[in-house]
Amino acid sequence: MCIRDSHKGVGLDMNNKVVFQGEMGAYSHIACLKKYPNMQPIPAATFEDAFAQVKNKDAKYAMIPIENSLAGRVADIHHLLPTSGLYIVDEFFLPIEHQLIGVQNANEKTIKSVMSHRHALGQCRNIINQLKLTQIVGGDTAGSAKIISETNDPTIAVLASELAAEYYDLKIIRKNVEDADHNTTRFIILSREPDDAEPSEKTTITSIIFRVRNVPAALYKAMGGFATNSVNLTKLESYIIGGSFSAAQFYVDIEGHPHDDNVRLALEELDFFSSELKILGVYHASEMRSKTDNDHNFLE
Repeated sequence: MCIRDSHKGVGLDMNNKVVFQGEMGAYSHIACLKKYPNMQPIPAATFEDAFAQVKNKDAKYAMIPIENSLAGRVADIHHLLPTSGLYIVDEFFLPIEHQLIGVQNANEKTIKSVMSHRHALGQCRNIINQLKLTQIVGGDTAGSAKIISETNDPTIAVLASELAAEYYDLKIIRKNVEDADHNTTRFIILSREPDDAEPSEKTTITSIIFRVRNVPAALYKAMGGFATNSVNLTKLESYIIGGSFSAAQFYVDIEGHPHDDNVRLALEELDFFSSELKILGVYHASEMRSKTDNDHNFLE
């Protein structure tokens, strides 16, 4: 059974729907099919639309990309999460494999330009330079595939997924043209209700948003609780809020459950030095975390 058809026959009630941002054939679409093969993937035009479908009970989960191993964090997500009213209940890692795609009568001799999301173009410089292609920045990878399928122009190629080629009846001119084979995107799964994964032998991730109080060395003091209580931080990012360069909000992923004594003490110290603190989700760490360092093809 091909990946495109793996969700056929699934019921259309809310509990069988997972929403993603983008067009059919997007990498987020692939993540939905791999993580939830028995659920119906539903596309949304924007991240806000995807969040709204979950909040309005039109879908059970939202599959949202949060960071990429090459491109870094996904823009806007950290700004949208605190006010989304949703909770992180799981995570998923997807290796990104770009295909050079064209219409059925296209080949390496006919194509003169290539269209895709700016990150995909930046991740495939070798093939672009080798074929001396002019770059066209598109809104996203699958959306670019959809455009050339409608124009039927053999001079324009696209960098997108194998699923996008299949979905829009396009031809793969050259496979796996990404410059680095460790290109991986981390997705978070959002739900209306928190999971609050119970402590177990599995590693638990707690995701937090906080703002420190406006006092000297507040961030240093706030983060000190993690060090003194031996809590491992796997992610720490800051971003400007409210248009002020003096006001920053921080996103943190830590290993451990809020019920663990060391995590509880660290969070109490963080809360003391914070003007705002919110737990976005408590969930079991993906097994893929431990595999990505040693095996770049762990999902094949």
